[in-house]
Amino acid sequence: DSGSAYLNTGARYNPTTDIWTATSVTNAPAARADHTAVWSGSMMIVWGGVSNVGSFNTGARYNPTTDIWTATSISNAPAYRTGYKTVWTGSEMIVWGGSSGNGGLNTGARYNPTTDIWTATSVTNAPAARANHTVVWSGSEMIVWGGRGVSGPLNTSGRYDPTTDTWASTVVTNTAATPARSDHTAVWATNQMILFGGDAKNSVELITPKSFYLYAKP
Repeated sequence: DSGSAYLNTGARYNPTTDIWTATSVTNAPAARADHTAVWSGSMMIVWGGVSNVGSFNTGARYNPTTDIWTATSISNAPAYRTGYKTVWTGSEMIVWGGSSGNGGLNTGARYNPTTDIWTATSVTNAPAARANHTVVWSGSEMIVWGGRGVSGPLNTSGRYDPTTDTWASTVVTNTAATPARSDHTAVWATNQMILFGGDAKNSVELITPKSFYLYAKP
């Protein structure tokens, strides 16, 4: 949108002192929106997004202690995409799914900020291509659910183990309780994933009791 004012600025908020401090713009990523960010335990990692010049497959690491930005490698980084999701595993950021100018994607990559290396995720047994899905980290696996595929919203999913670089399917025993949707939210709650809301085929927001679903880790 040429009328949008894309930004590459930000700030840190300290709730103890109730003070905002601007983040440096030196070496900050190009201005963008619809990107993602994860917290590694010591730094924020920003990746992807779009602006009026196109989509990005670039990013950067921000260290709030030093107020310094460091660009992430673009070698083997995933292709630019929109509607993708990211999750932090404890040692890596995983980028997965989304759509590009050529349609939906079921590809992704793991980014290790310590080595600054990207490693593609396997596509063997990966879920169908989709965007605007959700991902959560269970403590050992990334769980993908829902999103919008080539024929509309989905209620399919998959579990990805980064240690073995393998995908496994999830078993849904009550499909009536899990209508297809995109743009929903999901969290991991100790031993189960909780989904809520979203956009169904008729684009009506799901707020009925059956839009609330638990997936328990096997």
